[in-house]
Amino acid sequence: MKIRDILHSGKPTLSFEVFPPKTEDKFLSVSEVTRQIAALGPDFMSVTYGAGGGSRQFTVQLAHDIQAAYQVPVLAHITCVSSTREQVRDMLEHLKAQGIENVLALRGDKPQNEPEQETKEYHYAAELIRDIRSAGDFCIGAACYPEGHVESQNKAEDLKYLKEKVEAGVDFLTTQMFFDNQILYRFLYRIREIGITQPVCAGIMPVTNGKQMKRIGGLSGTELPQRFKAILDQYGTTPKAMKQAGIAYATDQIIDLLANGVRHIHVYTMNKPDIAAAILHNISEILKV
Repeated sequence: MKIRDILHSGKPTLSFEVFPPKTEDKFLSVSEVTRQIAALGPDFMSVTYGAGGGSRQFTVQLAHDIQAAYQVPVLAHITCVSSTREQVRDMLEHLKAQGIENVLALRGDKPQNEPEQETKEYHYAAELIRDIRSAGDFCIGAACYPEGHVESQNKAEDLKYLKEKVEAGVDFLTTQMFFDNQILYRFLYRIREIGITQPVCAGIMPVTNGKQMKRIGGLSGTELPQRFKAILDQYGTTPKAMKQAGIAYATDQIIDLLANGVRHIHVYTMNKPDIAAAILHNISEILKV
């Protein structure tokens, strides 16, 4: 099923992101985790793609297994920063063969310690989106950054590139994680002003590890509001308390978003079925409204 049809159905949606293993010996354990998350019955799931496509074979396998075993629509990530056009075509054909019809098109991050390529076939996600659009009837998602991409000079430049991606053939957008809903509301106002009308899935990251999230927040440029910082400071070194507080904070964000008309929530699960299950439990009746 195409995700664009799910997002246009008129009802709120809850989706989960999972990531594949880096090595084959971890595949079975990761597969079991993703199956537990799929068993929760989300509206769809996304499967990420390692830096430079390093886990591409596991991405396709996990996506196929989830869809086949649980009939949960799957969104397979695909990046282009270290890929040739031939590799992208091969990947798209592989996805088609596995019955996967939804892709999230990303430029991606260059793998660490990889030398700079003299000639790159892809520079921006919009180029990848155009190739995917011409390759067949894929439903195409793309990333957006409510606080601006860390490499953009300013938010105006970031919106210009986002508009280019949308015009290249994007069906829906998924945001980077954020911890202050007002940032998303302002972002949604700005993109509607420039004519971007595609559905937007709000990316929510439940915080269960204080040290990890401080590092990720610093790398991504994500603003940490004072209320969030207080939770990290108070509970970040106490795992069980941090887990409980993190679930509560994410739940509060989601409820506020849904109450204010943001209909689509995408949870970055970090491959933790218990976190995904707790959030679904907390909003199960709310999603029916």
